[in-house]
Amino acid sequence: MALRGWRPGSRVERLRASHTYGYVLLLVVLTYVFIVAAPNESWVRGALILIETGTLALALWTSGLGWIRATLPLAVLAVGVAILQLFVSGSTMRGLDAVLDVLLIAATVVVIVLGVLDQGQINRKSVTGAVCIYLILGLLFTFVYGAAAEFGSGAFFAQGTDGTPADHIYFSYVTLATLGYGDYTAASQPGRSFAVAESLLGQLYLVTVVALLVGRFGQPSRARA
Repeated sequence: MALRGWRPGSRVERLRASHTYGYVLLLVVLTYVFIVAAPNESWVRGALILIETGTLALALWTSGLGWIRATLPLAVLAVGVAILQLFVSGSTMRGLDAVLDVLLIAATVVVIVLGVLDQGQINRKSVTGAVCIYLILGLLFTFVYGAAAEFGSGAFFAQGTDGTPADHIYFSYVTLATLGYGDYTAASQPGRSFAVAESLLGQLYLVTVVALLVGRFGQPSRARA
């Protein structure tokens, strides 16, 4: 297992390499643009699963967590699901796609957290990784809302519509940033609960994790100290 014997600061030699979360950040931004610009069609959902698998593989490589061994089965699964999109449709399939999206993105967050902890110092890499996590949280809740819309009995939004993926990602980032424009609001109790959780998580993350990292930039972490 790649994580056997793992502890913060255990990969000193690898951390001397030039691996940076900047590439992960770029792929996250491209994922956002793709969701906003792409049409709401089945092939897009398959493409998203492939992109998210690639993002997870890149995060594994950047964090040094045995990316080749872990990525191979993920790649096979992603390709299989992407092909399945061309033949199977319906709300249940779309909901299962969203659940898989959530799992892939959540795994990416865990991998980046381990990589940030392993830096042993608050540096440019760890701050970039923390920013990646914040933006990925917006993507994660995008697909949480998508799954809730597909599995729910009524319209997800109080405006009488389930919304498109572009609507879900807009609603997610507006909620994460606690802007609260009010043009889209969750109608069901699960949707409202998810929205409250995202807004609280977004604010707490900014005022604690990111602020702490920026304030301690260049200082040794507690683990290394």
